[in-house]
Amino acid sequence: MPTLDQALHFSRHFSRLLESRPGLREEIGQCWHQAPTAATMQAWLDTQPADEDSLKPVLRRLKHWVHAWVGLRDLAGLAPLAEVTTAMSLIAEMALTHAITVLSATAEARYGTPRNAAGEHQTLVVIGMGKLGGRELNVSSDIDLIFAYPDDGETDGARPISNFEFFTRLGRSLINVISDLTADGQVFRVDMRLRPNGDSGPLVCSYDMLENYFITQGREWERYAWIKARPLSGGHHDALEAVRRPFVFRKYLDFGAINAMRELHAQIRAEVAKKDMANHIKLGPGGIREIEFIAQVFQLIRGGRDSALQIKPTLQVLPLLAERGTLDQESVATLSAAYDFLRRLEHRLQYLDDAQTHRLPAGAEDQALVASAMGFASYAALLAELDAHREAVSQHFGAVFADPNREGHALDTLWQGADDEGLAVALARLDFTHPNEAAERLTNLRRASRYQQMPQGIRERFDALIPRVLEVAAKTPRPDATLARMLSLLEAVSRRAAYLALLQQYPDALHKVAMLMGSSAWAAEYLQRHPILLDELLDSRLLQSAPDWAAFRTDLQRQLEAEEPDTERQMDLLREAHHAQVFRLLTQDLSGLLPLETLSDHLSELADIMVAAALHFAWRKLVTRHRETPRFAVIGYGKLGGKELGYASDLDLVFLFEDEASEAGQIYARLSTRLNTWLSAQTPAGQLFETDLRLRPNGEAGLVVVSIEAFRDYQLHNAWSWEHQALTRARFCAGDAALGEKFEQVRIEILSKERDMGQLREEVLAMRQRMLDAHATPADTGLFDLKQDPGGLIDVEFIIQFLVLGYAHRHPGLCANKGNIALLRMTAELGLIPAPLAEKVRDAYREYRRLQHGLRLDNQDSRIGRETVLPWIEAVQKLWRVVFAA
Repeated sequence: MPTLDQALHFSRHFSRLLESRPGLREEIGQCWHQAPTAATMQAWLDTQPADEDSLKPVLRRLKHWVHAWVGLRDLAGLAPLAEVTTAMSLIAEMALTHAITVLSATAEARYGTPRNAAGEHQTLVVIGMGKLGGRELNVSSDIDLIFAYPDDGETDGARPISNFEFFTRLGRSLINVISDLTADGQVFRVDMRLRPNGDSGPLVCSYDMLENYFITQGREWERYAWIKARPLSGGHHDALEAVRRPFVFRKYLDFGAINAMRELHAQIRAEVAKKDMANHIKLGPGGIREIEFIAQVFQLIRGGRDSALQIKPTLQVLPLLAERGTLDQESVATLSAAYDFLRRLEHRLQYLDDAQTHRLPAGAEDQALVASAMGFASYAALLAELDAHREAVSQHFGAVFADPNREGHALDTLWQGADDEGLAVALARLDFTHPNEAAERLTNLRRASRYQQMPQGIRERFDALIPRVLEVAAKTPRPDATLARMLSLLEAVSRRAAYLALLQQYPDALHKVAMLMGSSAWAAEYLQRHPILLDELLDSRLLQSAPDWAAFRTDLQRQLEAEEPDTERQMDLLREAHHAQVFRLLTQDLSGLLPLETLSDHLSELADIMVAAALHFAWRKLVTRHRETPRFAVIGYGKLGGKELGYASDLDLVFLFEDEASEAGQIYARLSTRLNTWLSAQTPAGQLFETDLRLRPNGEAGLVVVSIEAFRDYQLHNAWSWEHQALTRARFCAGDAALGEKFEQVRIEILSKERDMGQLREEVLAMRQRMLDAHATPADTGLFDLKQDPGGLIDVEFIIQFLVLGYAHRHPGLCANKGNIALLRMTAELGLIPAPLAEKVRDAYREYRRLQHGLRLDNQDSRIGRETVLPWIEAVQKLWRVVFAA
């Protein structure tokens, strides 16, 4: 049995510690043959004073005791790696929770108990990140923390403060207690940089704030960091997990994570090379980080579909990968052995002087100490074993993250050598539904003059891509359609070597193109019209996280300013930026990441940003301007006004102004025309939007822009009921915010007028009949137009508009432009319509929109088999009869 002195030989730090604290040596001598446990630590803490003045010395004594206890067991060969990392993690957890208990009591005595709106007690949730989160803390580690709390609110004391301020103060006190360097040292160094927005972000965040950050700003490396996140204190951990899990783990197989982690690793490798860190056993080649990357990349790829892979410790993940056939047993054994070796070596380097180091020692004396502590007769023998492990890790890392295009492709001969008949047979084996047609398309492509005249370099790339296109197309649900669309894309970009090189270099992007084009004819045409968007596929972070519209608005403004005064380039830039954002949303949509309502919200906000940017520069470029900022507002109607915008929706716009200047009318008319050009003109980059200005007062016969007073007068005295119906979905989109507020006041005034219900009913029904006469589907077709036919979307909209116009004078809340689904619920809650029927119609409206969206993505009209939606039709028609019964 090794002695304590033999173990102390390998650690100058522990030797100095025990020399300075003779009582500690005696304590360890009594217990070091057993592993430290949470119960032992807690029993010790229970004997110590639990007040704020005693907190720092008590926690530092706990750290000294358990650190030396488990460290000396390790150096004596008595403790396996898991015992060491678990004990170190327990020290951190128990120190943090004990400190929170004491500090919270003091803070609550001063400010009261923090509570949410429901009066529930709120507590600080300390989230352990990195190795602390995975219970893998090393023996000289800092601890990565994030502070959160469930709900906003305020304390209930005599001097109440917000929960945010309460937990910010508590967090600062906690950091001080743990990391302050006193005469007894520190408990741990604390690193808070992994919190949202890093050092520039708030110290604490509510769960809502955290979720919003993930949705709007979460980056790919943060997904990686949050794999190991683990709450150590507080409550409502299930709610926190509900925020974390969908950010880290996608619902689909997320192979884009390979590229992202390859990129992250390349950055680390570059930093290692720059700082001459080849002997760094954590970050260097074949080091600890590469093993962690191998485990975590498969967690990111498959964890959303396989919840077992959402565990945190690396050595527990690796066997699961072997069980699933993701890695073979031998590879897992090799990686596990290397991880154990490297982590034990890491600890022995740190035991020397309690330094957070991962570098091999330079001095012969320390080299000999480390080698002996690792059980080797010489440093050379240690290096030989180390090099073998690192070489094995590097090979496995390369196998996972290597560029898959280095070798040829199994289908190369299919493209280059097979005759027409042989090609069709091969395509049939690949499960193409119409192999003869696909073979003919490939043959015609190969014989076409465009292909024959390609420069050699482009043709080589083209030839390398076709087999991969065949492979990925064959794996899509509709291989024939996918292949045809992808071949059209390749033909369209065949003169652009950069696009071919991109698709050849990044097979993940090629796969995404196949899925995108196979899923949607509209998406295929969109990508073919704007092939520059292929570049977007390389940034998996941007494709997999929700847009940060505030940042996008700022960046767009910066880019447009940089192009001043080049109007043509600015108009192109607007279109390119819009296309890129639409494409990112489209990718998320087709991947199942965006509910339709969320997608429409994003598209509507994107349109608002584009209109605002176009307005800003259209005004600036007017030759004659009488003021610096226009008193001008853009009002959105229809899909834009109701925030139900689709990919190809046009914009229904009305322009208003409020300006006493005599020349205002003429100037704003020119601005309106210029703005419409900025929005709707075709440029080399395409078109931004189709616009429709016919909803302005007096329609096409009216002025393109009117004053707010003229608009109000028209709505009060001359507008038709259908124009008031349209007003229910109108909203301010861009321009002067004060004028936007006045428009909203006018809108509410108009909607709140008391109306003759009989006359209103007649006018609404008459308008609906005119629409049916023009657009209804003949009854004998068996088809149903989701939008136009009785029982469809327009009927739902007319029902809501009738209820708003008829009852808003009694129920002002109906004026709110909250969307049709919300208004259906509101009218039911007000007793205007039966609640059960309203709920059915809400479901019908959602289903109709979903079906319509899917049809449009495949370039089909809105007609489907009537029987497939008969229950929804009947529900809408029943509500129609209830509402419009005389």
